[in-house]
Amino acid sequence: MDTSAIGGCAPEAAICARGVTRDFTSGQQVITVLHGIDVDIQPGELTFVVGESGSGKTTLISIMCGILWPTKGDIRVFGTDIYDLSDTDLVNFRLENIGFIFQQYNLIPSIDAASNAAVPLIAKGMDRIEAREKAKLMLEKLNILDQADKLPSQLSGGQQQRVAIARALVHEPRLVVCDEPTAALDANSGRRVMDLLREVAVAEDRACIIVTHDNRVFDLADRILVLEDGKITHDGTDMPDGH
Repeated sequence: MDTSAIGGCAPEAAICARGVTRDFTSGQQVITVLHGIDVDIQPGELTFVVGESGSGKTTLISIMCGILWPTKGDIRVFGTDIYDLSDTDLVNFRLENIGFIFQQYNLIPSIDAASNAAVPLIAKGMDRIEAREKAKLMLEKLNILDQADKLPSQLSGGQQQRVAIARALVHEPRLVVCDEPTAALDANSGRRVMDLLREVAVAEDRACIIVTHDNRVFDLADRILVLEDGKITHDGTDMPDGH
């Protein structure tokens, strides 16, 4: 069956979300964080998702890349219904197609920066030495090669963030999803990271979605989605008035 056609999803879309709802239970109370989100993300776009804390941004991108399950609705990533995959197939699909930059970095504390950045390559079966060398090339692009042999505990927050970004990009995924990638960075480092994301993650067959509060980089977006109370209230090329 051509799952990419379900719900009006175009086969070429990087992400197609239809009716995506997410509920959480707190005691006896059910809290709805996302309310029937419909959105298409096209390859070749650098898309920002913005909104106040609690508006559902991180929940939405986590569902888009297979970390959280929607309560209702459908998600297609490059035509594949990721929530119709087995656990093993979902892990493999994410490994081949998705890079995720976590707000909390999630580095492995017992291995150095180069090895952390090389994790996706090693998971795909690349020789460890070769994987580390490729990871070092990405660390160099992020101006952090001199920290390659240090453990995460020996790095600043901004340096850890750049290692996490290198890890997300090193296997050249088709979809890169980022949660506040410039939050711990100064203006110059933030611009460098955004330039690298555009260079590596945005192409005719690739897309990048970024959750950010950083108004220093809003001008770099091709598209801005504004979430308010779990609903998309703006979809355009710039920020709406009043935000």
